[in-house]
Amino acid sequence: MYTAIGYAAQTPTSPLAPMTFERRSPRADDVAIEILYCGVCHSDIHQARNEWGIAVYPLMPGHEIVGRVTAVGAEVSRYKVGDLVGVGCMVDSCRQCAACRQDEEQYCLEGPTMTYATPDRVDGSNTMGGYSNSIVVSEHFVLRIPQGLDLASAAPILCAGITTYSPLKAHGVGPGHKVGVLGMGGLGHMGIKFAKALGAEVTLFTRSASKAEEARRQGADHVIVSSDEAQMRAAAGRFDFLLDTIPVQHDLNPYLQTLAFGGVHILVGLIEPIEPPVHAANLVMQRRVLAGSLIGGVAETQEVLEFCAEHGITCDIEMLDIRQINEAYERMIAGDVKYRFVIDMATLQA
Repeated sequence: MYTAIGYAAQTPTSPLAPMTFERRSPRADDVAIEILYCGVCHSDIHQARNEWGIAVYPLMPGHEIVGRVTAVGAEVSRYKVGDLVGVGCMVDSCRQCAACRQDEEQYCLEGPTMTYATPDRVDGSNTMGGYSNSIVVSEHFVLRIPQGLDLASAAPILCAGITTYSPLKAHGVGPGHKVGVLGMGGLGHMGIKFAKALGAEVTLFTRSASKAEEARRQGADHVIVSSDEAQMRAAAGRFDFLLDTIPVQHDLNPYLQTLAFGGVHILVGLIEPIEPPVHAANLVMQRRVLAGSLIGGVAETQEVLEFCAEHGITCDIEMLDIRQINEAYERMIAGDVKYRFVIDMATLQA
């Protein structure tokens, strides 16, 4: 065991504050990492405030981690001290179920061990995330950061990036397809970049006409203002895929009507009941599909890092002093960030 420091919530209503705690010594297959940068995901807020009802305290968020290897266990073969690496949303899984054997550890049938607020599979301790100066993770769940990727901008690829890349790849999005992206926050702006890089014609759906210029800067070919009924009617039957990144309840029915025959509406932002209900006719009458997707497996997360390096894709970020994390949460709730906060962990020492 060794002493680490970080920022954690002690209760659902308390602000995040500095905390000293114990990290385990590396096991035989573990990699110890000095954390350099950590992205701030909206799910960090949900968890810190127990809005999903599954939080365990003290709760130290952070699952978009980039750092440098400081030590490795005796059985580690892929990494050495000094390597630049990443850790995403998971740090373990059963590794034996049907999902894990298909490199889809995020769907582990026994439940993946998430990077924070989940019992460790070996000792039962509560996992603590990346709002910290260090972390210890099994080699299998450590990612290599490719040369050429800016380290800070790469951090959100480990959640916002893989969350949008994985469903586009799974559904075979490519040249000739028309893809609509719903919402342009941390997920949506990455969805636009990936869909465009995969060769699709990309349209942003947004409630705000003022986002049109920014959407085109991100790579969108077209913009539809979803609150404009005339624009929505004109889009009927146009799209092969919709990538829905909206994180709050919203009416899916008008969007479903913009799908072509056999089109697919993919949910990646909403993890709560759909309200208002989906009208089944919007699916049945045109054999449309309503699908969901959760992050990606370890191999695919490495793939998206390589894809980003190859295509020059990074997340748009604002650097953050960790001492401002509580103010950053309020700004995120207000939509006042383009598009992801990334904590400079050097500020943890200040």
